[in-house]
Amino acid sequence: MTSALAQTSKRPHDIPTALRDIRAAIAAAAIDAGRDPAAVTLVAVSKFHPAEAVKTAIAAGQTIFGENRVQEAAAKFGPLRGSAPSFDLHLIGALQTNKARDAVRVADVIETLDRPRLADALAQAAEQEGRMPGLLVQVNVGDEPQKGGISTAEADGFIEAMQRRFGQQVLGLMCIPPAEGDPTPHFLWLRACAARHGLHQLSMGMSGDFAPAIACGATHVRIGTAIFGHRPAGPSGAPSQSL
Repeated sequence: MTSALAQTSKRPHDIPTALRDIRAAIAAAAIDAGRDPAAVTLVAVSKFHPAEAVKTAIAAGQTIFGENRVQEAAAKFGPLRGSAPSFDLHLIGALQTNKARDAVRVADVIETLDRPRLADALAQAAEQEGRMPGLLVQVNVGDEPQKGGISTAEADGFIEAMQRRFGQQVLGLMCIPPAEGDPTPHFLWLRACAARHGLHQLSMGMSGDFAPAIACGATHVRIGTAIFGHRPAGPSGAPSQSL
């Protein structure tokens, strides 16, 4: 699987070929894990890439995209609604409460529900907009102070509270494991946590660790660079982290 992604990264301009290779790598990882490849969904992370790249991916059959920033997502995907084949947009970046209404308006799934104040803002926004996207609770599985996500100690109580509040809109859990070390224990922790709460979606695994994530039950993997190439510098001027 790693070699397929390495080969893809050498031809980032060829998005259809990259998508084909990545889907093949995901399928191979699923088969190796004794799982149905159809049970694993690719979220193509398109942050900082232009709308033309997204259009190319849509034309190649990609239907689910991930964006970090609400304003960028709205500007890029808003004009595509109604003019492109059906697609879903996942917000996968940390979400500020003052962006909650925009997020509810533009997203099909918000993967980063991680604190009560954000839940309050999303509930108010949903009432204003008359719609509520699907929700994933983000868990900080490594309890790293620099990362978003509810802590592992607070996760069970928070998930239960979100299920009482939002019901079936809470679809599952999301995590970003520590960059160093074996991610498998973190993925297994998230899977066990989801099972305790009867949740079936697990968004975990990126370019460097999607195979162990799939082996641990990931239903969604988030991959960007191997599809679209290295991203331009973000708004701060610093290169963005590869997914």
